[in-house]
Amino acid sequence: MSAGDPEFRDEVRTWLAEHLVGEFAEHLGVGSPTDDTAWDVRVAWEHELAAGNWLGLTWPKEYGGRGLGLAEEIVFEYEYARAAAPARVNTQALELLGPTLLAFGSDEQKQRFLPRILAVEEMWGQGFSEPGAGSDLASVRTKARLDDDGWHVDGQKVWTTFGDRADWLYVLCRTDPDVSLRHRGLSLLLIPVAQPGVEVRPIENVTRSLEFSECFFNDARTGDDMVVGGIGNGWSVVMATLGMERGSALMPMQLAVEREVNDLVEAAKRTGARDDPRIRQRLVDAVIGVHVMRSTNMRVVSDLLDPRGGAAGKATAAAAAASKLFASTHHQRLGELAVEILGPESVFDAQGESAWARKLFLLSRAETIYGGTSEIQRNIIAERVLGLPR
Repeated sequence: MSAGDPEFRDEVRTWLAEHLVGEFAEHLGVGSPTDDTAWDVRVAWEHELAAGNWLGLTWPKEYGGRGLGLAEEIVFEYEYARAAAPARVNTQALELLGPTLLAFGSDEQKQRFLPRILAVEEMWGQGFSEPGAGSDLASVRTKARLDDDGWHVDGQKVWTTFGDRADWLYVLCRTDPDVSLRHRGLSLLLIPVAQPGVEVRPIENVTRSLEFSECFFNDARTGDDMVVGGIGNGWSVVMATLGMERGSALMPMQLAVEREVNDLVEAAKRTGARDDPRIRQRLVDAVIGVHVMRSTNMRVVSDLLDPRGGAAGKATAAAAAASKLFASTHHQRLGELAVEILGPESVFDAQGESAWARKLFLLSRAETIYGGTSEIQRNIIAERVLGLPR
């Protein structure tokens, strides 16, 4: 941390206290990267953040960011979670696509998209997974061919988070079907949603939220300059994006877990469940888990920004996999503990005092699947840390 961090922390706290009022204060802690609750309020809040120049803190000033360091970003995220501000809505762009464009995008792409992301003028969705290619992304079958009119895209994507809200999709496509190795011949394309060739169908999840969508491409069009990182380099670009998804992009969500643990401790006091020695031990484990998540995630974020790049790449990928694996399984156990403390009826309490526990339990069930299944994360750890055979 730099010497100026106390001043920056005070700046963050003061701004949040002054602006987290009115309808924003009525929606403290609402939503998550997988929950579209109070969407309009959260969009308005994100515009408020944009006006205060609190989005893209580490992004270069030329694109609308502040050009600050990792220390300031961590301080902001901690204070943001501490204040229980509404969950941000455009995380796909802010935490994943934006950093990907900064690393691999052309100058024109950066100038075109980054300022609009920070101004909350365009929403983004991720088009990676397919019905037959989830964790095994190398099996994607969505095809893109280039002619004089630009790119023509045909195929299907699924589990596109907030896809029905997106103005653009960043889509992994097979641009060369003739290569022998599956990981080659892939490209990452930027595709506008508002066109006849794109159909987005929302999917209702277990909490009745329209969290994700399936997207169909039928001769969808995009410009020949809408390839990120060059034609045929999609696999390396997407692997970098997934590293961010399992590392820095998890930080806001993981910090919010600390608040959930505190709520759970209070619930245990209120219900008398803390008198059970077994429950007390599990609460202690939950608190310890929060500290483990915090320290491992900060290490991953630091490694992702390591200027050595490839020298630490494999180790960073393994650390990100371990961080993601621990966080998702720990969060699921926390949801199970919440139901045990508040009673099984809490699972059906959609509007009452235990509604937060209901969402915690139900939404966390998917965390060991999205962003890379736990099985895939264990494979990465086994191969890259333990040196086991494939």
